[in-house]
This record gives sequence, structure tokens and C-alpha cells, in this order.
Amino acid sequence: MALIQSSLADGVGTIAFDNYAHRNALSASLIAEAITAFAAMRADARVIVLRAASKNKVWSAGHDLSELSPKGQDPLAWRDPLELLLRAVGDFPGPVIGMIDGSVWGGACDLALDCDITLGDADASFAFVPAKIGLPYNLSGVQRFLARLPPNVAMEMAATADPVDADWALRVNLLNHLVPTQELESRTYAMAKTIAGRHREAIAAFKAQARQLLSAPSISPERSEYLEGVRWSVYAAAPPLPVTPPKE
Repeated sequence: MALIQSSLADGVGTIAFDNYAHRNALSASLIAEAITAFAAMRADARVIVLRAASKNKVWSAGHDLSELSPKGQDPLAWRDPLELLLRAVGDFPGPVIGMIDGSVWGGACDLALDCDITLGDADASFAFVPAKIGLPYNLSGVQRFLARLPPNVAMEMAATADPVDADWALRVNLLNHLVPTQELESRTYAMAKTIAGRHREAIAAFKAQARQLLSAPSISPERSEYLEGVRWSVYAAAPPLPVTPPKE
């Protein structure tokens, strides 16, 4: 694989973004490789660590904006590559641990939020940017944020689009643990090895039940159709504008 590194040892799988020339942007090609790795490890990995291959300022720049759907088409449709990757994380039977050691932008925030557990160092930060690029968010994404964050925190991140630092991320549940940089890898893999040694089926059952309960619909089909109409009206009127993380 050209854009990720993957490995498996003692029940612990690793999927690492390895395209820092493009700030580990979640392009269709990188996502396809990651999904292939998830599928290849499904039988033997009891837990997966999702990370960047090397320590850099940016963990992932998020959705590759050059690949967003043209104006007039839903940019976050059911078959969008990023949506497929999020489902791969959710469908994997074991926990997926996000090891966050840099800034996380846009669609990569969705990916970090969809990890079952996240550990980060002081360089971790999170920026949710749809309000900067005129992108109306989809219902599953809003639900993902509300399932993980207090509603007022989710609203602040969505409305300001400003990055939040690691200390704040720990306080509001974006991170499970904030770890010194020199300990992040060892602490992450120590947790992964502990999980790999526990009862696989019991963990898989807990994850499946938790995911189902968190995704249970709370609005009527009519209201859902109305909200989709709101999304479409915004997207048709305001095409996305390019936003990239700062250069090093």
C-alpha cells in the first residue's frame, strides 16, 4: 500500500496514515487502502490502533476538498468515501483506538470521534470546519458529535470552526486520555494489548450494542426529510471554499 502502513502482531492491528506530503488528507485512495486494511484484519485483530505513521504537526487534514462532489450534489452522501471509512470503523468488531499526536481537521474530526477510544498528546487539537467552507453537515455526522460531546460544546465547535487544544479536548470527552508525547505510543499499545487479552466476543457484543443504542433514531421520517431539505438548500446556495490546515 502506498498511502498507509498496516501491520498485525499479537492480536493488535495498526493502520497508519503515511501521506504527509498531503497532510494525510482523507482522499478516496487513502480511504480505500484503509478500508482494505480493516477488512484484512477483521478475522485476526482484536483491536486496531488508528494513527499517523510519523509524528508531525498535522495528524490529518481531513476530507480531501478537491474530491468533494460538484455543486448541486450531496458532498456527504451515503457512498462518499469518508462515510464508507466511518462505517468500517463502526463495523469492525473490536475497539478502534485513535492515537492522536497532531492537529485534526474537518472530516478527520469525524474519524477521531468515531474511534471507540482516543488517546492524545499535547499537540492534539481538533477543528470542525463546515462553517468555514459552507458545507451543510449530514444527520449522521451531527448525531456522531452529539453522542460524544455535550450539545453546547458541539454547537460551539460547529459555529466557530476554531481549533480546540488537547486540554480542552480532554475535558469535553474528545480524548479519553491526555498523555505526554514520549509516552503516547507505549501507553496506546499497552492499552491495545490489554484489550487483545480480554474476551473478544464479549467486547464485540458490547460495541455492537452501544453503537446500536447511540444510533437509534430520535426524529420522525417527516422531520428527517425536512432537515435533509435544509441541508440541500444551504449546499445549493453556498459552494464549499477551500480550507487547509496551516503550513509548518
